[in-house]
Amino acid sequence: MALALAFRPLNFKPQCSSTSSSSSSTNYRPAVILPGLGNNTGDYKKLELTLQEYGVPTVVAKVSRIDWLRNAAGLADPNYWKGTLQPRPVLDWYLKRVDDAVQDAKELAQGGTLSLIGHSAGGWLARVYMEEIEFSHISLLLTLGTPHLPPPRGLTGVIDQTRGLLYYVEQYCKKAVYTPELKYVCIAGRYLQGARISSDSNLDVDSVVSIDDDQPISDVAVVKNKTDSTSISTTFRARFVGQGYKQVCGQADVWGDGVVPEVSAHLEGALNISLDGVYHSPVGSDDISRPWYGSPAVVEQWIHHLLN
Repeated sequence: MALALAFRPLNFKPQCSSTSSSSSSTNYRPAVILPGLGNNTGDYKKLELTLQEYGVPTVVAKVSRIDWLRNAAGLADPNYWKGTLQPRPVLDWYLKRVDDAVQDAKELAQGGTLSLIGHSAGGWLARVYMEEIEFSHISLLLTLGTPHLPPPRGLTGVIDQTRGLLYYVEQYCKKAVYTPELKYVCIAGRYLQGARISSDSNLDVDSVVSIDDDQPISDVAVVKNKTDSTSISTTFRARFVGQGYKQVCGQADVWGDGVVPEVSAHLEGALNISLDGVYHSPVGSDDISRPWYGSPAVVEQWIHHLLN
């Protein structure tokens, strides 16, 4: 059973400078940030600086967007088509970047331990990396919006987008723990609740209306039913996002961070935390209306796990 499940609203006020200045004089264990699928090192620059303001030396694994095209090598593997793909050799390149970053962080640690921060796919790739090494020098794995769990098998319309990789992680990687020696902390965002696609043939796509021009249209568009003057409150975006959630966890009408459903971002045995209003990615986010896991006000909610 998971150790904890916390729903905590965000305070979107900027981080107080006094917090940064008071903590910057203390050196905590170094952290290694592992980028998520499609992200590059530069996407985490602001998070890196934020952690350093707290006194946490930080290394970001060196990954470019074009590097992710290397994963296409998996198409030549018969296991890809069978849905039984394994991390190696298709992800050798990423695991090498992780190890390079860890070695740099170990120099900063000067014999102490490290924290791994895995964003999105970087979280379960951290687990693969930890499975292959002697990780006594790693004392914390903190994941941000990581789809840890494979989708349920046998559901109509659900395809494992990792082609077996998450089933491999579930079967072969060590279970999550929360001990004095090693802590798993899994953070999920509750940015948008998904919705099922309506089967009502009377939905009129042309009757989309905007409630407030100052809001993103994806969040305010509604559809009117021709047979009922009452507008349907479910947004197009909720339906679209719900289909993404369904591919990950088998259900559309669940909460998530806009990409990864909340239920998939938690692990049995870990300290599981959910934060309201948190978006999945640094790309397309901002620190006010659409904060992501690495926005300063959000970091303030989880930074204490790196400082203990």
